[in-house]
Amino acid sequence: MSDAEQDNKRQRLRELQAIPDRQRTDEQWDELNELEIMFAAGNREGAPMPRPQGMPSSQPGGFPRAGGGGGGGGGQNRNKGRKFHHRPPKRNGPPDR
Repeated sequence: MSDAEQDNKRQRLRELQAIPDRQRTDEQWDELNELEIMFAAGNREGAPMPRPQGMPSSQPGGFPRAGGGGGGGGGQNRNKGRKFHHRPPKRNGPPDR
């Protein structure tokens, strides 16, 4: 695709994006979706290929970050990183002697 064609398509994409969602026709939605897919980062020439999930990265020390392993709970962290600490109960009344 030449630079002029690409510029025209980018201009058309901006025009379609300027139309409010509720006022777009089905044909305009289809054209908008095609243009957005065409210009998506993963579809550009020279873009890095996505690697399958669970594959180690090509960087040094890159290991997959899989759950599980290590101890009880089967690798499921139910609190998603939050640690809740119970505070001591309040003491009402006079102190004990």
